[in-house]
Amino acid sequence: MLWETVDADRALRDRFGFTSEQAAADWAVATVRARWGVRATGCSRIVMSDRNALAWLDTDDDPVLLKWCVEPSRFRRLAVAADVAAWLGARGLPVSAPVPAVDGSVQVDGSVQLDGSVQLEVDGVSAGLQRVVVGDLLDVADPAEVRATGAALARVHHALAEYPRPADVGALRPAPLPLVDQVAGWLDHVPEHLPAEAVDLLRALLAAAPTASMPLQVVHGDVRSANVLLADGVVVGMLDLEELRTDHRVVELTRAAVMLGTRYRDWGPTPEAARRTFLDGYTSVSPLTPTEAAWWDLLVLWTSLALVPPGDDPTLWRAAADEQVARLREGGPSWSADRTV
Repeated sequence: MLWETVDADRALRDRFGFTSEQAAADWAVATVRARWGVRATGCSRIVMSDRNALAWLDTDDDPVLLKWCVEPSRFRRLAVAADVAAWLGARGLPVSAPVPAVDGSVQVDGSVQLDGSVQLEVDGVSAGLQRVVVGDLLDVADPAEVRATGAALARVHHALAEYPRPADVGALRPAPLPLVDQVAGWLDHVPEHLPAEAVDLLRALLAAAPTASMPLQVVHGDVRSANVLLADGVVVGMLDLEELRTDHRVVELTRAAVMLGTRYRDWGPTPEAARRTFLDGYTSVSPLTPTEAAWWDLLVLWTSLALVPPGDDPTLWRAAADEQVARLREGGPSWSADRTV
């Protein structure tokens, strides 16, 4: 299990319908052979997260990863996400591009005919196949890796702004309200356990926030350490596009900055120094507009406050929010003119 503390054998049976790990492995191998024409020879590992499962499969060449979901309400989202990943991969962006399926026919030379589908509904599940991306998860204690991740996100955002079918992504969830309305609505029902000084500062920042519109575009949706792989200091994979959405890029940028260090069961705030380095990496490729820059500190504080839990706070989200309040009271904004265009 990636993050849940439940019995894996029970989850495999009750959620995915397999009586044993071997039964799941046999199904994965057979499915990849039949639907993708990939001669998988065995399964080395199966990981589950909620109603998703991933199987690492050995082949005569490089290993592959079969990912499937048993929740029908997510099938459309998975199909759209696979199309976006394929489009990004074709343009050389660091994503785990899906492998096209086959139509079952065999050519004269013995090859199989690709049918172009990158997400299939088979045996009541939605499944996709990827090549295994070799790398290590982002270490937010390494400034070079953090800066590289910011730069990579900027390049992904630049590409996604040109995605030819944004309506497919936009149809997955309601369009976001104007940012002023989003924050104001949250403040109207602010949880009582949050520090009053931080909430007051957020209200003051909102009162001074620009009202100029910013463009909406397709964004990744879940940029954090658990979804970023690097090799030799280079980002080789920005994984898991399943939460992609239409939003302002600065909203994703600030959310990623706050949550950059989070992994599966390690869910703590990103240090301020790492947030600055992440922003520097991003703006070295794509500077913010003055309007986007004016939203940076507000959105970082808002995201940080929204993550402060009631009661015990073992990973110190409240302390991180308090630290940001103190810094803003004393030293001003995180961004500067050289990060804007």
